[in-house]
Amino acid sequence: INLLTDSLPAIALGLEPHRDEVMGEKPRPRDEGILTRSFLTSVGVEGLVIALAAIAAFHTGLRHGEAVGSTMAFATLCLSRLFHGFNCKAERPVLLTKQFWDNRWLLGAFAAGAALLGAVLLVPTLEPLFRVTKLSAGLLAAVVGLSAGSMLVIQLLKALCARKQAADPH
Repeated sequence: INLLTDSLPAIALGLEPHRDEVMGEKPRPRDEGILTRSFLTSVGVEGLVIALAAIAAFHTGLRHGEAVGSTMAFATLCLSRLFHGFNCKAERPVLLTKQFWDNRWLLGAFAAGAALLGAVLLVPTLEPLFRVTKLSAGLLAAVVGLSAGSMLVIQLLKALCARKQAADPH
C-alpha cells in the first residue's frame, strides 16, 4: 500500500506551490510543538474516515466472497490515500478552488498511483502477487465512489471546522 499511495504524493506535496498569504500568518508560539492537539485530532478523524471507507468496501465485497471483500478493501484504501493527498494541501478545503489543481506534480502522482493500482487490479498476472481478485465494473465503481467519498467527507469536515473557527476565533 505504501509503495502505491505514499511515496509519489508525499514528494509532490513537498513541491506544493507557495501561497502569498502565508507571510501574513502569525508564527506558532515558540513553546508549541508541531504535533498540536488540533493537528493530531485532524489526523485521527481523517484516518477514521478513510478506515470507514475501507471497511464499507470490505463489507460490500464480502457479499461476493472473502477474496472480493479483501480486494475491495485494499483498492479502496489505496485509492483513498491517493485522494487524501489533495486533503493534505491545506487546512482549509481546496476541492472547488484553483488550489486543488495548482500542483501538477500532485496531479501526476495521483495519476501514476491510480495507474499502478489499476494495473494491480486489472492485469491478471499481478493478481497472485498482490493476492487480489478480479472485480466487476460495478464493484470497481464502488471502490472509486467510496474512495472519492472519503475525500469529500474530509473536505466537508474541513469546511465545517473553518466556519467554526471564523465564528469563534478564540
